[in-house]
Amino acid sequence: MKVCMVGSSGGHLTHLTMLKPFLKDKERFWVTFDKEDARSQLENERMYSCYYPTNRSLKALVKNTVLAWKVIRKERPDLIISSGAAVAVPFFYIGRLFGAKTIYIEVFDRIDKPTITGRLVYPVTNRFIVEWEDMKKVYPKAINLGSIF
Repeated sequence: MKVCMVGSSGGHLTHLTMLKPFLKDKERFWVTFDKEDARSQLENERMYSCYYPTNRSLKALVKNTVLAWKVIRKERPDLIISSGAAVAVPFFYIGRLFGAKTIYIEVFDRIDKPTITGRLVYPVTNRFIVEWEDMKKVYPKAINLGSIF
């Protein structure tokens, strides 16, 4: 199984790196910002650099959509996992076009309100994970697995 881990650097990436025990026996690659924290957390990991800042940036969305097309077409991941932020959106939509399964993990600090990224990927996500029971009111098809932290 080949897994694509996609997310912003900082807290989103830290959230995803907590899944390394799950990934230990899987072929994987990461898509994140080319920043010092990402390089240090992903030392010895295969990484593609995406464009930022992504917050409400149409320019970054277009660039990351082109990147997603190229990376997914080349890598053909079986599974795409993200906890946000915006860079996940084009990877989830294009990934689904190529037959990849998707898992989105809504971030820990969202207790009862959705993120923009969560709302955008919810329609195309195979498994939507929340860490608080109240979030199931926001995302009815979500699965509450409790805290990853």
